[in-house]
Amino acid sequence: MAGLSEPSRPFPPGAYPAVVVGSGPGGLQASYSLRRAGVRHALITADDSVGGVFRRFPVYQRLISFSKPYAPATRGTRAYERYDWNSLVAAEPKARALVPKVMDGSSYFPSRVEMERGLQLFVERAALPVRFGCRWESTRRVEDGFVLRTTDGEYRCRVVVFAIGVTAPWSPPGPGMDAVPHYVDTKPAQAYAGKRVVIIGKRNSAFEIADGLLPWARQILLVSPRPVQPQILTHSISARYLQPFEDYELGGGNFVLDAAIERVERTGDGWRVFAKGTTRPGDLVLDADEAISATGFRTPIRDLGALGVMMVANARIPALTPFWESAGAPGLYFAGNTSQGAAGLRKYGLGSASPAVHGFRYNAAVMAGHIAAAHFGKAPGRPVMVPGDVVALLCSEAAEGPELWHQRSYLARVVSFGPSDGIRDEGIQPLAHFVDAAGPDAVAMAVESDEGGEVRPALYVRRDGRVEEHLLSPHPLMDFATATHQAEVRSLLKGLVG
Repeated sequence: MAGLSEPSRPFPPGAYPAVVVGSGPGGLQASYSLRRAGVRHALITADDSVGGVFRRFPVYQRLISFSKPYAPATRGTRAYERYDWNSLVAAEPKARALVPKVMDGSSYFPSRVEMERGLQLFVERAALPVRFGCRWESTRRVEDGFVLRTTDGEYRCRVVVFAIGVTAPWSPPGPGMDAVPHYVDTKPAQAYAGKRVVIIGKRNSAFEIADGLLPWARQILLVSPRPVQPQILTHSISARYLQPFEDYELGGGNFVLDAAIERVERTGDGWRVFAKGTTRPGDLVLDADEAISATGFRTPIRDLGALGVMMVANARIPALTPFWESAGAPGLYFAGNTSQGAAGLRKYGLGSASPAVHGFRYNAAVMAGHIAAAHFGKAPGRPVMVPGDVVALLCSEAAEGPELWHQRSYLARVVSFGPSDGIRDEGIQPLAHFVDAAGPDAVAMAVESDEGGEVRPALYVRRDGRVEEHLLSPHPLMDFATATHQAEVRSLLKGLVG
């Protein structure tokens, strides 16, 4: 790295128990969490500063996830994390809730620059060393782990955590699609003034571009086969960008079309898109001045496929276990938004929040504890509980636990009832692991949205190897620690809690 002498750079090439690749929010949270779990490791990145994808995107600056400087919980507490979707999490008070500290107050959606500053502040406050300018180039498996070849030399380790993001542009196959400018090549909004723009795609990046172009473009046409489902999107960060859909519904001149792209052609200075309607059958021919492919990204896994890393979602994301380990390459883990490769239960069709910081920051903490226990014999703490505290703990977690609220139907607070070691607080676990794994009698509290979209606590009770799910009562103010809820939980735990 220019300007730095080799002795001043941390983590020189050599042998480490683990290596984390990437200095975006996923890599930083994974590194911090591994350190807290007692796992010595190296944190390396090809970049010259922290920030990852937020050094470039979103294109039009404003994020789709909020951080509320003023909220119903005190800033810096664990409960406040429910209202701060962008800060990384830490045990030290000085390293908590840092993104709101750098926001200028013009919006509760931070700008890209504010997000990047918040990550830089986290590295400073958490005293997190990073080796910059060290590019991972290839990987090979050896008897006791892996060897990473980098531009600085080789790193030997037992475990690798790749926090490399879903960052490589991806467009679906089809005639002419490879010629359409991708989201990453989007121009300043003013460049589209007075133009008719076709945007291929209807997910986050497509709606972000459309939202940014609303004041500028003459007309915007959003096109993809699947219809927009507001009842699903409003459970995710995508709701931030639904103004173009509202414009379409109100007849504002822009269109959200359900159609499969058959081919795309250049026409002089413009584009012609040939499509076939899906929800409304029929052929469509769309002429436009500009075309943008907002069809998503893929994980740049380089040579990891040769080691057994399998891919899902049109071969864009690694297939992962509930603890975010490669399903085909043991010892290789993925952090950050790549952790969405662990699908979870997908109750009522809803996915996890793992593509975003407010979801994957908790994945990283749970993953670090699992790595410490499974690979290095560092068992996590399992505090003993007295029977009278179990119901109150579970209900308070349903009411305020940020992991449960941000990762609905995905992460859960678990308490076990072992025949020999008594009642134990097992902490936060992936709900899919709890449901599928064998073990002693136990209970897991999660927060879910039911088939009608109403938020409710869900209690999963395992007795004699069988798991039963119980949805608890809703509450108009989402207060799930009431006497009514405690009575429901107490009734369901008869025989486990006196």
